[in-house]
Amino acid sequence: MDWTEIIITVPAADTSVAGDIAQMTVPYGIWVEDYSSLEEEVLEIARIDLIDEDLLRQDRTHGKIHIFISPEDNPAEAVSFLRERLNALGIEHEISSASCDVESCLESWKKYFDPLPVGEKLLIRPVWRDDFDPDGRTVLNLDPGLAFGTGAHETTRLCLETLEKYVSPGCTMLDVGCGSGILSVAALLLGAKSALGIDIDEMAVKASLDNARLNSVEDRYTAVKGNLADKADGCYDIITANIVADAIIALSPDIISHMNSSSIYIMSGIIDSRLDDVISALPDALEITEQYEEKGWLCLAAKKK
Repeated sequence: MDWTEIIITVPAADTSVAGDIAQMTVPYGIWVEDYSSLEEEVLEIARIDLIDEDLLRQDRTHGKIHIFISPEDNPAEAVSFLRERLNALGIEHEISSASCDVESCLESWKKYFDPLPVGEKLLIRPVWRDDFDPDGRTVLNLDPGLAFGTGAHETTRLCLETLEKYVSPGCTMLDVGCGSGILSVAALLLGAKSALGIDIDEMAVKASLDNARLNSVEDRYTAVKGNLADKADGCYDIITANIVADAIIALSPDIISHMNSSSIYIMSGIIDSRLDDVISALPDALEITEQYEEKGWLCLAAKKK
């Protein structure tokens, strides 16, 4: 069955906010066209001032956010949600949609996924890109497909940046809602002894195992379909949950039983309006030790008191 591509066009100044709203409609990636700072960004990244003429002809006054909705989801519901949120914020917008086959969607999306440095140590490299310079970073090879995050969104980047501070040789990790496996694979590449990924989506389990193999860490990675209560056993040095606020709230009562005295619990995917709800749901035995925010998204780190 065909997927649906939804395109949101907004004034350039509102592109970032509209992108955050769009990210709330799907559990996987979006891509954004924003040419408002084209010359400055090309000069900063490539150190050249020669730009392709097709790029120069792009509209600088507006940004476009592309969302791909799978047949199992409800495109009309997504459009209704987008209109409601954008109207509430007074953002001028146009929304169009059209059907597209999976291969066409994937090829369109791939064009806008570049090698991405994250934190101090990692470079996320899409497997179809060979034109990259690791510049001393650890390369994480990723094939996310349309269904899972690429690391570009604030929630995943904040989580990765926090995670790399705590990974130490020989540590163990539990990744709740593993998605593409990006967090587990990152931890293993940075020296973790083992990682267990859990997801309720069978596609996520398969994708994460595939990405572990792409990075030659499959012997230290296990992925299972299910939820935390059913599948996790014992304690872990690092626990990550890069999901959504409601899921983190539901997990909170069980997390403490999987933590030892020095474990770190990293939560991301929390929109700012739900921060207090998440903090209130944490067990009394936990305390927030770090809090990071970017563009309305938050990442928290907690330890036992």
